[in-house]
Amino acid sequence: MMTVRILGHEINPALLIIDVQNGFVSDGGSYDHLGMNISKYQRVIPSISKLITVCRENSIPIFYTQAIRERSGIDLLTKTHKILPASREERINKLPICIRDTWDADIVDEIKPLETDHVIIKRRDSAFQDTEINLWLKNLGIDTLVFCGIDTSICVETSLRDGFNNGYNVMLISDATSSGSDKHYESTLEIVRDYYGLVMRTDEFATQLLLKQDAKIQ
Repeated sequence: MMTVRILGHEINPALLIIDVQNGFVSDGGSYDHLGMNISKYQRVIPSISKLITVCRENSIPIFYTQAIRERSGIDLLTKTHKILPASREERINKLPICIRDTWDADIVDEIKPLETDHVIIKRRDSAFQDTEINLWLKNLGIDTLVFCGIDTSICVETSLRDGFNNGYNVMLISDATSSGSDKHYESTLEIVRDYYGLVMRTDEFATQLLLKQDAKIQ
């Protein structure tokens, strides 16, 4: 792990990649079969890949979340919620999404985790809801979370808010996250800027790391 300097602050960051799975992103996945527009999700994969490379080069730990559902349906939202938005309930009832041990649930090939990375299985929107992530982050001395992935205004924002409320500094990489709604995407970026942390692009984040390296050389 590498301590880095971002805008004058020494931090110990980890990259958190939210739910970039075939079921949500890939042609032939569940969202594609449901007729949802996945092109916006697909367009950010190169930026996420670049962000991963930058983090690997700087020894920044990488965490992936993987949204998993059981084939039995025991963990579905409809088991616990009597009131859900119609669009969300319709998706749940129409097609099983990201079922355990299926291609649909797999993280996309373009950004497959390495053995040295960490994969968090989650059942709800937040990476912190009933998972081991907080323990793992604390054991590594992480104090800052760099967020990317999908969907910006749902699982990314929910995880970012929970990360903040668990005491972590938070950053959102704007060109490495996407929402099905441009309005929702822009709203999340504004909320993060105003209330939670930093918003920057991949190249800006990489530049900050290079400035740290240049300072060490001098």
